[in-house]
Amino acid sequence: MPHVTIVGSGFAALTAVQTLCRVATKTELTLVSPRAELVYYPGLIWVPTGLRTGDDLRISLESFLQRMGVEHVAAEVTRLGDGGRVLETTAGEIKNDGLIIGSGGRYMKKLPGSEYMILPCEGIAAAQRIRDRLQGMDGGTIAMGFAGNPKEPAAMRGGPLFEFLFGIDSYLRQQNRRERFELIFFTPAEKPGNRLGPKAAAGLQAEMGKRGIRTHLGHKLKGFAPNRVITEGGEFGTDLILFIPDMTGSQWLDNTDLPRSEGGFIKANRHCRVEGMERVYVAGDAGSFPGPEWLPKQAHMADLQAKAAATNLADELAGRQPAATYRAELLCIVDAHDSGMLVARNEKYSLVLPAMRLFHWLKRGFEWQYLRRYR
Repeated sequence: MPHVTIVGSGFAALTAVQTLCRVATKTELTLVSPRAELVYYPGLIWVPTGLRTGDDLRISLESFLQRMGVEHVAAEVTRLGDGGRVLETTAGEIKNDGLIIGSGGRYMKKLPGSEYMILPCEGIAAAQRIRDRLQGMDGGTIAMGFAGNPKEPAAMRGGPLFEFLFGIDSYLRQQNRRERFELIFFTPAEKPGNRLGPKAAAGLQAEMGKRGIRTHLGHKLKGFAPNRVITEGGEFGTDLILFIPDMTGSQWLDNTDLPRSEGGFIKANRHCRVEGMERVYVAGDAGSFPGPEWLPKQAHMADLQAKAAATNLADELAGRQPAATYRAELLCIVDAHDSGMLVARNEKYSLVLPAMRLFHWLKRGFEWQYLRRYR
């Protein structure tokens, strides 16, 4: 019986597990991750404003993996050998007949003074720090921004930052404290949100103007200092800095012969197969994939890539030619704590629907539906 190893326990890895259990029933599966746990990162936007707690977003996978008949190895990956057939981990070597990498990427904290900012998408602890800071502030300036990897345009996390920005604004208004705060949005991009489409970008900037959010756009970042953001276009004071930096590949990839993109991600083709590797696939944030320049790194795209990767690996193991591909699609609700704007984009059309309370509840409903399979 062939043995497949899957690295990670996020969206891509878990979708790969479910797909393989459906299309390759006579296959042994091993999942490798530090913990048998899923953190629902899209819900982090609601932690600072009290709509979610860490326990709401931290899902144990033990019962799910048991139901699926998947062995879990609690370990970190250290390197890859024998053309991908041996995964070296802190718990020892794991051999495989096929490998799917869904270990995600990492944020590059390379700007001077990065210790003075909070990276809101880093995890539950970071989101809780923001919550605690907001509760302890009587007023002041909050600066929120993001940057991209110039060597990998897709390696950007702009969407969640807009959600933190609008969500905190709404939260402060609900508490009747907004007039005591100044919110500043900053980014090196001249047209932030343009990857979502021109209509969405215009809508986001219009929403900032409507909410009285000050902007500092189009200036390269130089770094941070205590209570200060420094750019080539000047600097400004702040009492709290929330910043999402650019992304690159995971650290362990440096100890492999996997082909890497200029931005540091694993190079794959449209079938999610790693270039030049036999029965080695990648999905989600760990990979660099062909597609339009706006191809997103988001949970929805990770799911689509994981389905293609798992289907193709099953075909390869059965002696068939891999043929499955993923559709390039951006689909998200930019949430603002009590309403949301729907954005959808593919290679044929771009759709933007204005903020409505309905979309906020649709996003919460999707979270419940998505997580129930793992509970």
